[in-house]
Amino acid sequence: MTFNSVISCFFLTSGSVGYFHNFYSTGMVVGFLLILLTMVVWWRDVIREASFQGFHSYQVTRGLRWGMILFIISEVCFFFAFFWAYFHSSLSPTMELGSCWPSVGIHVLNPFQVPLLNTAVLLSSGVSVTWAHHAAIEGIHSNWNGLIQGLIVTVFLGIYFTVLQAGEYYEVSFAISDSVYGSVFFMATGFHGFHVLIGTAFLTVCLFRAMNQHFSTGHHFGLEAAIWYWHFVDVVWLFLYISVYWWAS
Repeated sequence: MTFNSVISCFFLTSGSVGYFHNFYSTGMVVGFLLILLTMVVWWRDVIREASFQGFHSYQVTRGLRWGMILFIISEVCFFFAFFWAYFHSSLSPTMELGSCWPSVGIHVLNPFQVPLLNTAVLLSSGVSVTWAHHAAIEGIHSNWNGLIQGLIVTVFLGIYFTVLQAGEYYEVSFAISDSVYGSVFFMATGFHGFHVLIGTAFLTVCLFRAMNQHFSTGHHFGLEAAIWYWHFVDVVWLFLYISVYWWAS
């Protein structure tokens, strides 16, 4: 599995470089498919060990919890780099940017239209996923409908957010090559959108697992990990909305 991960990352990285320089994209596609295959097989084994073989003891679960916590911390550092670049350029815009922020020629999106709707959608998804979490804590068998309904609503809102952001990208008047603002805007919001897709897939898997009664009241860390990740996505979006959309306008 480790060897497959290394090979997948190599193809994805080298293929992405080739794609960015208009050489070829085959390596990037192959690398992405290999990583996707590795993820599916690895998660399949984790689910099998947890739900059917009973290998997830207290020590194993504690290790998984710490692994998820450290992963989210690494994601915080990842987005911190984007915010650093954004505030470094916006608080002291150079002459090349026209000594103003956003730079000359950039017409930013109205923060009280689609971005505000996206904010409402993500905040609502945070409420629905918390609803599902409380249903799991109170008793999955006694409140099974609450768990299922909360996850269905959250997955739907995640997909709706992605559709809205895709439409926003289609309508925006600037590109990633348009000054620092364009670069940071598409990198930060694009990676956040990618995290929304991952979180939506994560919760979809949890939804199917809940339908197949893989969780119990005291043993549902897979669901908790997905919920932690989703709340992290919500918080990052609030910072993005305030800084990249509202403050820039």
